[in-house]
Order: sequence, then structure tokens, then C-alpha cells
Amino acid sequence: MTIKSVLAATAMLVGTALAAGPTLAQDAAPVPGHPRVNEVNQRLDNQQNRIANGEANGTMNGKQAARDEKRDANIAQRESRDEATHGGHFTKAEKHNLNRSLNKDSSHIRKQKH
Repeated sequence: MTIKSVLAATAMLVGTALAAGPTLAQDAAPVPGHPRVNEVNQRLDNQQNRIANGEANGTMNGKQAARDEKRDANIAQRESRDEATHGGHFTKAEKHNLNRSLNKDSSHIRKQKH
């Protein structure tokens, strides 16, 4: 696979994830037997719900929600890349890095809503 095709595939994935908004790639059926993947997907789902609720009840504006959704899309893209590298799952270190990013994003969401 050439670098050009990898970049094109990445750009398409990001565009799809951003266009999908709250329905990012984590809406796919959970991978049985891979609790690390399921945990990260569940956290992404929860954060998408928190963003949607914040926007619906007026505690977040559209610009804030779009920024948080972009962060979540970036995390989902990193997750997909890690999964592709390891045949549908990822290592503890990758999970740790994704959770650290999710924690930062969760903190941003909370600060915006309060």
C-alpha cells in the first residue's frame, strides 16, 4: 500500500466520521472477546451522548459540540488504526493512550457544560 493510498483512506475515514457526527464507527456491533475494544467504544458512545445532550439542553453551543465531536472522531480514527494493526483488537498500551485521550476529552466536555 502506498503512502498516497493510505492518506486517501485516512482522509475518507475522517470525512465519514465527521459527517456521521454522533454515529461514529463505534456504533458497529461489539467485537466479541475483545473487552478493550468494547470499553473504548462504550466510552466514545457515552461521550457522544453527553455532547448531544449538552447541545439539546443548551449548555453547549454548536461550535463547542463540533469541536468535541472532532476530538472524538480523532480518537475513533486512532482506534481504527490500532485495531487494523492488530487484527481487530489493540494492546494494553494502545488502550491506555486512547483512554488518556478520552479522559481529556471528557474533561473538556464537562467544563463546557458547567
